Amino acid sequence: MTNTFQELNINENDLEERVVAINRVAKTVKGGRRMNFGAVVVVGDRNGHVGLGTGKAAEVPEAIRKAVEDGKKNLITIPRAGSTVPHEVIGKFNGGNVLLKPAQAGSGIAAGGPVRAVVELGGIGDITSKSLGSNSPINIVRATLEAIKSLKSPEDVAALRGKSVEELLG
Repeated sequence: MTNTFQELNINENDLEERVVAINRVAKTVKGGRRMNFGAVVVVGDRNGHVGLGTGKAAEVPEAIRKAVEDGKKNLITIPRAGSTVPHEVIGKFNGGNVLLKPAQAGSGIAAGGPVRAVVELGGIGDITSKSLGSNSPINIVRATLEAIKSLKSPEDVAALRGKSVEELLG
């Protein structure tokens, strides 16, 4: 389900990245504390493709660079209905649960930090979301991506049921 930007025929220059979280960790060694940094980055083209990357390094810029490279390798495609999602869905990852609901055109993005980064860079313009459970940024982003992966377009559902899209939508 995840693809690289080359497989999806996306120009690397079209991809935007947004740093969701930077985490500092300290390891105590004989001479004191050794610092390391972890970065969580969302990468997207604002046109239906979004990915998550994580990176760890001794310096923040290097951790971000690694996370961006990882995100470009893990892109998924978002099924969209106009400027919103086709139906309501709940994504779960570890302790993080995210509810994504379609919204009317023009209502904008009603979502908190990590979810907002994913849906904005994925090209969704109108959506309502609620973060349930854990508020850890990495779990919320992964739960959002799980929700997006479980979305089905009307064409997919119609094909599964052996009906036309017009019959399905009434």
